[in-house]
Amino acid sequence: MSEQQNPTRTRRGWPDIVAGLSLASVNIPQVLGYTRIAAMPAVTGLYTVLLPLVAFAAFGSSRHLVVAADSATAAIFSSAIGKMAPAGSPHYMALVSMTALLCAALLLVARVFRLGFLADFLSRTVLTGFLAGVGVQVCIAMLHDMLGVSVSAHNPLLQAYDTLRQLPQASLVVAGLSAFTVGVLMIGQRLAPHLPAGLCVVIGSIALSMGLNLPHHGVPTLGHVAGGLPHFGLPGASWNELLSLLPVAASCVFVIIAQSAATSRVFGERFHETVDENRDLLGLSAANIAAGLSGTFTVNGSPTQTAMAVRSGARSQIAQVTFACVTLMVLLFLTRPLEALPRCVLAGIVFTVAIGMIDLKSLRAIRQESPGEFWLAMTTAAVVVGIGVEEGIFLAIALSLFRHVRHSYEPHTMVLQQAAGTGILEALPAKNGLETVPGLIVFRFCADLFYANATRFRQDLLALVDHAPHPVRCVVLDASPVTDIDYSAAADLRDLIAQLQQRGITLMFGRVSVYLRSDMDRHHITPALGADNIYPELHTALKAAHDILGGPAPSVRLS
Repeated sequence: MSEQQNPTRTRRGWPDIVAGLSLASVNIPQVLGYTRIAAMPAVTGLYTVLLPLVAFAAFGSSRHLVVAADSATAAIFSSAIGKMAPAGSPHYMALVSMTALLCAALLLVARVFRLGFLADFLSRTVLTGFLAGVGVQVCIAMLHDMLGVSVSAHNPLLQAYDTLRQLPQASLVVAGLSAFTVGVLMIGQRLAPHLPAGLCVVIGSIALSMGLNLPHHGVPTLGHVAGGLPHFGLPGASWNELLSLLPVAASCVFVIIAQSAATSRVFGERFHETVDENRDLLGLSAANIAAGLSGTFTVNGSPTQTAMAVRSGARSQIAQVTFACVTLMVLLFLTRPLEALPRCVLAGIVFTVAIGMIDLKSLRAIRQESPGEFWLAMTTAAVVVGIGVEEGIFLAIALSLFRHVRHSYEPHTMVLQQAAGTGILEALPAKNGLETVPGLIVFRFCADLFYANATRFRQDLLALVDHAPHPVRCVVLDASPVTDIDYSAAADLRDLIAQLQQRGITLMFGRVSVYLRSDMDRHHITPALGADNIYPELHTALKAAHDILGGPAPSVRLS
């Protein structure tokens, strides 16, 4: 087996190099566009795909994950740091690089404590809504550059208002060039996704700018782009600024963990490869250390760039290292032509990337399958657009956890009732007035019992007893969905058993798992019957119940 694999591994290097060249041709214009979101100099976008790529390739686990600038994290720190220092100023750049180092430290802490599982606390639903909100926010942020107008507001809604208000002053040349850029990129993505449409647009717009002297016609360009290698050093920030940057870095880290883990999982499963999420955390930490020390901004595992790499034929990190080598060549020899790149073209590139973040297909699928989750996703998106990205990511986490807790707090409850004429038990949604047979209620509570839902369990069961058509003499709990019971719930359950005993009602437990049995024994929860009848199977419990009531036991069919 190994002898057959070795030639394959030997031949794999060249396709990965070709894939890296293709990846660079597509993504270099894209990372330049991300600098517009990050409010950083254009050259810092190139720095994100230089040393960080190599650092992750050295320390990470995933063979496919591309670590580079990302629109979501760029939107998070730019919206927060823009309130602390003027965008693009040396102080602003220092705070941005310090944020990358703080992200690296938090990712390293997450690796030490093996916190890769935190990615599971961001549900796919709210993550879809979060990314859609970021996409809308970035689209709005790019509009003023695409129209050739200036805005001063930071809030996306106020930016949209300012842009609309200044529409009469928009430059037709700038707007036309932006529309042409977006049109070419979207058509190219649909008709020829493998072709580097972004690179063609960048080269064409640079040639047009140089040939027609577009700045003379009122088309702003990037201007001076520093060439050469980045300057290494520790960015300066005061203690108070560090404290202010911590929640910003924490927000970025949640996005980094969620997006990177989800992306590496998807492509690992596609190629039947095992991914070590905790080792990826170490790789992401190393990548952000490289970013912070080289004067650029936070990097992340990018779903879009990883997909581009895989489509290009990349099957290992050799492709990403090749990408970094191409970036080095650009920094050393090709930054001068970039100075003529029109800003509206760069904004148009980012605009198309942002549109791609709004996954309408997934949102429609969520709406069809789970309307409640759809509104959670839309709420997250609305908060991102209306309030901020940082608040949106925390809301996404809170909503994910809230939805899970809500299902546990308000679980489905059922009463097993005899079907007419058959004597077979069928599960019906629990409501007052239902009983299994006269004098007997078989109750199913579809969640673990813990401190938050113990009172609800007790109230629901007593309500069924109080409103039963006939006096209840026995209650059987079908405990198959219950696998755990905590101290508070156990105390409430003991009180409930005693209360039912005082009313002459026997409580029995059917289909108790080994885990629940252990908890009940530890908490000294003993039903009213003797030891021989504790925790029986459901049919045994029903037979024992009917021995109390008199008459034959019904047949059992669980549903």
